[in-house]
Order: sequence, then C-alpha cells, then structure tokens
Amino acid sequence: MNPDLSPLADALADADVDGYLLDADSEESDQLYLSGFDAPDPFVTLYTPEETALLVSGLEYGRATEESRADAVARLSDYGFQEKVAEYGRTEGKQRVVAAFLADRGVESVAAPERFPLGTADGLREQGLSVEVLDGDVVEEIRATKTDEEVEHVHAAQQANEAAMAAAEELIDAATVKDGVLYHDGEALTSERVTEEIEVTLLRHGCALDETIVACGADAAGPHNRGSGPLEANETIVIDIFPRDKSTKYNGDMTRTFVKGEASDEVRRRYDITHEAFEVALDAIEPGVTGKEVHDAVCDVYEREGFDTLRSNPSAETGFIHTTGHGIGLDVHELPRVSPDGGELRPGHIVTIEPGLYDPEVGGIRIEDLVVVTKDGYENLTDYPIRLEL
Repeated sequence: MNPDLSPLADALADADVDGYLLDADSEESDQLYLSGFDAPDPFVTLYTPEETALLVSGLEYGRATEESRADAVARLSDYGFQEKVAEYGRTEGKQRVVAAFLADRGVESVAAPERFPLGTADGLREQGLSVEVLDGDVVEEIRATKTDEEVEHVHAAQQANEAAMAAAEELIDAATVKDGVLYHDGEALTSERVTEEIEVTLLRHGCALDETIVACGADAAGPHNRGSGPLEANETIVIDIFPRDKSTKYNGDMTRTFVKGEASDEVRRRYDITHEAFEVALDAIEPGVTGKEVHDAVCDVYEREGFDTLRSNPSAETGFIHTTGHGIGLDVHELPRVSPDGGELRPGHIVTIEPGLYDPEVGGIRIEDLVVVTKDGYENLTDYPIRLEL
C-alpha cells in the first residue's frame, strides 16, 4: 500500500517546517500508517516531502529494512547511541541521537502530532531544533480515505466478525430456558460464556479483541456496558463485536440485538423503528453528503416516533443517546464522523451505521453494519442477517 501523503506535504509547507516527526510504537495508528512497520517498542519516523526515514534499534533494523515502507532506515548505533548514553544518560543520549538523525537529513524544524512525547519535544528543542504541533488531524484525515487494499483488510476483519456473531447467535439459539434464565450444557449461559465463544472464534479466523459487548436487559440500555452474568429469556441481548485482524491490524465492527424467546410489543416496536432508522441512514449515504446529514436523517425517524435524541434533548438519558456512526480502519473509532459535526463523505471512506434505542425499563436495541462509500453510493461490507427473535 502506498498512500497519498501529498496533503501532509502541503500541511508542512503551510507550517513552514522541514518534516513531520513521530516517536511511538506501532500501536499508534499514525505511526503504523506512515512507516508501514509493526514494532512493539517506540521508534522514530521522519516524513519529509523527499523521503520517509526510520530510526530504530539494532534489534529491529533487519525487519524494518525488509518490511517497512520507509525510503531509508537508520540504527541508533549509527549515531553513537551507547556512547551518548554513557556520557549523557539514556534520556538525553537518545534525544541527541534523534537530533543527529534529523541533522543528517538537513532537518532543522519539525511538526508533530498533538500527543507527541513531551520529553522528546523538549529534548530536541534543547538541541536547537524547532518542534511545533501540526494543526488538525492531517494524517488521520489521510487515513480516512481507504485504498482498495485497505477496504479488503477491513472486509476480511468483518468476515471474521460475522463468524463470531454466528457462533454467539448459535449458542443463544441452542440454549434452554429455566425460570427465565438461559441454560447451556446444564449451566446458566452468561455474558462471559458468550464472550468466550466470540473470542475463540475470532482467534481461529486470525483476529482478536480486547473486549466486546454481550449485554442483556437493563445492562443493554448502556451503549458501552460490556454486560455480565446470566442471560435472560424474553429480554434484549445486544452483541457488539469489534475485532482487529492480527496480521493487517485493521478492524471490523458489527452489532446485532437478539431476544431468546418472545419479544414484547414495545421491544418489537422499538426494534422496527431502529431498523427503519438504519435503512434511512444507508439510503442517505453517497459521495458529497455529510455525516451530519446522515445523522440528522436518523434523528428525524426517532423524533417522529416520540423518542428523545441528543439533538432534541442534549441531556437525554434514554432514547437515541449516541451518534449514528464513525469511521473505522486501523482504529475502531477514527475519521470520518457520522455525527452532528460529521463532514463530507468521500469514496473510500468506511463508516459504521449503528442507530439504537436505550431505556433500562425496556432494554437496549442497536443494529450496526459497516459500509464503504463508493462513487455511486455505498457498498455494505457486512453480510449478516438482521433478525430479533431466536
């Protein structure tokens, strides 16, 4: 993958600086994106319009040379790291090495992201370099428009997600009911047990996640409540899975709401309204439309039916109490936004569409798919049925 970094070059020209500097491990998505290098320990990436250069430890030099997208890779030892550490201590020694690495490339001034390490910034300034924060989320904005390869990475993560959702649904579907509680293999079926099934399935498909949502009843009325304890019959069960592919590092995201048994008339009504809001949002997606316009379309549906939204009531605690969606890629939540401040959607943007209704007296309901904006509209990257009762 060779991303178009010209907007970053333009931003550097506007800021009148020589380069853009990152000092982080590859869990920082901008670092992974710019360098193309996956490493567990912090390393330095310098972007200039002429080249992208990495400064890594000797341990990572071979991999960085083979695997990264950098035009040049240097080792700490190339700049006398151990000698400088012996003379100045580890912190200042490292800062002097980075300063020498920059000087070797004629760089006297750099821009950095807002969350750049303060110690590195201060140390470079002490070495006579200019370090300033680059206005705006320039790299994240570049990342928002996915290449065909990135779309495939997200799609693959979503396919693993579908397998995990199917495993969870099958477990709930096969459960028996005793005294209003779901049982499987003679034991109460819990959120934790379903989560385990999700995690094992994802691992078999090359994905993993730190946590997921399997929330029942009143727990499901908290959009980010992870859920715990036995699952109950005739109550909504919200399952939200957001795995990360262990190889590509790209994410998927999907939510379904199930009821084992019979949904109440009110749950069915809310589910049907949410499904309508979901379809209305999808119908609104096309190049040039804003995330705000898509979000407003969802709010229109809910408000028409008498539910609070954060648009109609910013302090609402029930109803539609979150935004319609978000971008996804190397991060689960990234640009663009499908929200009150959502900007223009463009081909290559991948967003979630996830309207929902929440009330502890009724439970939670959410439906979520992943779609990529195309030149003609959108393509749904999710191929999983939407149904309520099991």
